[in-house]
Amino acid sequence: MSRCLPVPVPDVCVRVKLNASACGPYAHIVVDFEPPGPSGGLELLSLLPERRLPSEYLPSLREGLREGLDGVAATVLVTDGSFHDVDSSELGYKIAGQQAGRAALIGAGLLPSEAAATLRWATWPGMPRL
Repeated sequence: MSRCLPVPVPDVCVRVKLNASACGPYAHIVVDFEPPGPSGGLELLSLLPERRLPSEYLPSLREGLREGLDGVAATVLVTDGSFHDVDSSELGYKIAGQQAGRAALIGAGLLPSEAAATLRWATWPGMPRL
């Protein structure tokens, strides 16, 4: 039986900026996490038009969320975000998903607050100050 996110964790913002030789993975998302719906598992919904977040990045984002949530079921709503024509990549959105998923686990109390120190690009309301 999978575990479920017990409480909502809103406004998780992740902005991945890796610059290696003046370019690198870039991704920007703002997501709300909710306890899962009746089907359980991971549900990813986006409110953004293609010009803000192309659908080609959603599979990588979903993969990163799965890894970051580590088997915890949740509904994830993308409320804001952006991409860069040159620097955005599947890798950037996978990293963003991983960071957002870990932030949700910390925000919901499923990981210790000290784990926030490992998140380089994620912020959220109530984020522990370490």
